Amino acid sequence: MATIDYDVTPGGALQGSLRVPGDKSISHRSVILSALAQGESRISGLLEGEDVLGTVAAFRALGVAIDGPDKGHLRVQGVGLHGLQAPRAPLDFGNSGTAMRLMAGLLCAQPFSSELIGDQSLMSRPMARVALPLQRMGAQIDTAGGGRPPLAIRGGARLTGIRYEMPVASAQVKSAILLAGLYAQGETTVVEPAPSRDHTERMLAGFGYPVERMGRAVTVRGGAGPLRAGTLEVPADLSSAAFFLVAGSIVPGSRLVLARVGINPTRTGVIDILRAMGARIDVQRETIVNGEPVADLLVEASTLRGVAVDPALVPLAIDEFPILFVAAACAEGTTVVRGARELRVKESDRLAVMAQGLTALGIRVEEFEDGLAITGGPLRGGVVDSGGDHRIAMAFAVAAHRAQGPVRVRDCRNVATSFPGFDGLARAVGMHIRVSGS
Repeated sequence: MATIDYDVTPGGALQGSLRVPGDKSISHRSVILSALAQGESRISGLLEGEDVLGTVAAFRALGVAIDGPDKGHLRVQGVGLHGLQAPRAPLDFGNSGTAMRLMAGLLCAQPFSSELIGDQSLMSRPMARVALPLQRMGAQIDTAGGGRPPLAIRGGARLTGIRYEMPVASAQVKSAILLAGLYAQGETTVVEPAPSRDHTERMLAGFGYPVERMGRAVTVRGGAGPLRAGTLEVPADLSSAAFFLVAGSIVPGSRLVLARVGINPTRTGVIDILRAMGARIDVQRETIVNGEPVADLLVEASTLRGVAVDPALVPLAIDEFPILFVAAACAEGTTVVRGARELRVKESDRLAVMAQGLTALGIRVEEFEDGLAITGGPLRGGVVDSGGDHRIAMAFAVAAHRAQGPVRVRDCRNVATSFPGFDGLARAVGMHIRVSGS
């Protein structure tokens, strides 16, 4: 398989307006629920990254007619909750843990069997935390050694609703259980120890399916009605915007406007953390789109300072920590993040890979089992390895713009899973980034 590296030369101020690709979490869910709805749904703003395209391919394999995507537009002919067909081969979700976990919840309720696989990275990631609560509901689902993929799901299981107290806040696990709960007898309730992304709950309600929310508990009742097709707009992804929020904050003289970004309150931890560090981020032109809050974000360069990150914000910024660690490296003083053990089981061990990369660029890092302490200082040039992790690759590309010399970021091919065209947008606002392949 071809590899891709980023070669980044430090540069000056970043300027301009841009729109980053559609929200990945919402894109996945819009495809899933549109497929389960009755009638045709039209989606705009869809992220055309490899992860979401894998979800589209999976539903085609499950007998759903889908037109597109074409410039972010997708038409889905929903088959209803009971209209999926047995796939003829294992469903391959590539690098997407989100897709595999959510689809496990959906597929364990179907009358047919299925097998879920992925790439080398995904096949090493833990799936027991999804499989165990689904098994409690009656699902017939088996994992490989260590609770890892492939997932073998035997069809025809009768599911019963449960009340599940989650040990760790996870929108993926919560969503998998709620999707299974659409088919289960009685009520299915998920109780979170801390807030996590609530896109699934919002979107189910938008499709007309009743959802009850009380505090940190979310409840659905099986067979409570059909999902009704509709028109959906996917807002720009805050996780993708975060790279430019940090870039605009750490590069002197910079001013960037990011258009129509989703600012769901379960996702805005990255903004709260950056503001606590002294970032100048202004939320403008707020509106509501399909139940999701959307706004333009203006960021201007500022002097960041190290902080002890509030543990309550960690689940609200879990995907943004690679770029937040770069912000910490450029801040005055020390930033401490604890309670982020979840980062060790993402597309890479993000704590270890970020610590190694920042150290290679001359930053002092202390690594804990559940976090990092990063002392800001000058970034030197050099070579870092992304570990094949898309968010780490982009984070170090941003860091390189502030370095004292050129930086090569290795193994960046997976950036296409979440942010196709990242390098082009980066160049458009003033970054000096060159893509090389072998």
